[in-house]
Amino acid sequence: MLVLLLWTVVYPNAAVIFGSFEGGLAHWREFMASPADREALNSTLIISVASVFAALIIGVPLAFLLTRFEFPGRRALRIVATLPAALPPLVGVIAFLFLYGESGVVTRAVQNLLGMDESPWRLTGIWAIVFVHAYTMYVFVFLFVSAGLERFDTSLDEAAAGLGASPRHRLRRVTLPLLLPAIAGSMLLVFMNSLGSFSAPYVFGGGIRVLSTQILASKLNGAMGLAYVETTVLALSAIAALALFRVLQRKRRVVSTGKGSVTRRAIRSRSLQVLLAVAGAVIVIALILPHLMVILVSFARDGVWTTQILPPEYTLENYRRLATDAQLWRPISNSVVMALIATAANIVVCFVAAYLLVLRRFSARPLLGLLVALPWAIPATAIALGLAATFNVNDLTTGRIVLVGTFWILPLAYFIRNIPLVATAAESSLRQLDPALEDAARGLGASWWLTMRKVVIPAARPGLIAGGLLAAVTAVGEFVASIVLYTHANRPISIEILAQLRALAFGTASAYSVLLILLVLAMAIGARTVEEQYA
Repeated sequence: MLVLLLWTVVYPNAAVIFGSFEGGLAHWREFMASPADREALNSTLIISVASVFAALIIGVPLAFLLTRFEFPGRRALRIVATLPAALPPLVGVIAFLFLYGESGVVTRAVQNLLGMDESPWRLTGIWAIVFVHAYTMYVFVFLFVSAGLERFDTSLDEAAAGLGASPRHRLRRVTLPLLLPAIAGSMLLVFMNSLGSFSAPYVFGGGIRVLSTQILASKLNGAMGLAYVETTVLALSAIAALALFRVLQRKRRVVSTGKGSVTRRAIRSRSLQVLLAVAGAVIVIALILPHLMVILVSFARDGVWTTQILPPEYTLENYRRLATDAQLWRPISNSVVMALIATAANIVVCFVAAYLLVLRRFSARPLLGLLVALPWAIPATAIALGLAATFNVNDLTTGRIVLVGTFWILPLAYFIRNIPLVATAAESSLRQLDPALEDAARGLGASWWLTMRKVVIPAARPGLIAGGLLAAVTAVGEFVASIVLYTHANRPISIEILAQLRALAFGTASAYSVLLILLVLAMAIGARTVEEQYA
């Protein structure tokens, strides 16, 4: 297990670091002297920090509203609030392009309503990227803070109120300190996702450079030494953010000794109920509009949507072509097969890793824990370039084989990227297993395999199903590593969507996007069915 993880996780990243020093410090000097690279680093950090604050501004108030208060439509609004998580990153970016881009539906509607000769805004630059990130990533904050509020002991708040503390003082001195772990965890997740984000900067960046896109540009230009430096800087930025989070987490730790209980405050004011109903309707429309837009455009005839607000002609031809054209169907089958291969490998490897981490004691256990968590701290662009730098020659003496340019490079990238997801979920399930049960089974004469099959695997199954679902959903819509490593033969759906957009085939690109959403839903339903079967 350690050898496999060292070979697939550590070795490629070490190859990138060593590659950045191949000419001594020449590539690093080139990076420091390059205005483009300095701009890319600054822009990446600015966008990541701004995305965190934007996600907090949306996610925290929404979590308080939907968790602390009871009003008509609250449950429906709570479900709708998680809808952005169902959109694969590239699909979400496309939806925003169709809605708010220079030729988007909302943009043209505002332009016509105000009688303007030009579009009222241009969805490009840092603010545009942060805008897209805020929509797609506030869900992390919302879910984390909502979970924290569900476990929050409201008796503490009531006690503070009884002592005369004002609502603002209670929020600052009682509620927020207890929610700090949830808020900090969601902030870290948003920051890490923004740091490695590729889709939004690639589509809406305009002239703005970020490290993730700059790495691809350097690779395409043949400046591999510079690409290695950029990848190392991006990875070190992510690891530094993770280390800072751990330090802050250790320095300030507040715990509650009570049992969590949620008391929702009913809103009895008729005017406030109406106001919340209107606000809720606006939020629902804003959240489901990207999904509806992608579905609508998927029926639009390619090449006829030019200056109109909405597509003027609709057809089923886009879906018919996907079902009958072998070339258009190939990316679909590629994505499904590669996601299933990567997920199957994740389930097997991560189960073994979780078993060793939770139920076994050995000297290398801390190292195994580090290797399992490491891919989460390294952006997908860095992982992809590391694989490209390592598995591009056949040299068995150094453990290198040719995978670049083959079908197998993308499943390997998906597998590495999703190791932390599946391993963490499997660990959570196994920690609920009393180790004495395994010892008792062996003491009663059960073989090692029978004990695993009857005791350990059933205990790990809920986590493996949940983690496997997340891994499969992530892999089937993966774009960042794919654009660095794909070939025409193994191109996934995400790459084909981008190709159709470049060809101005908006209807076909949207049909692919709808199909991708349906694949995600099918995987979720399949995982839930399996979970219920073994419940």
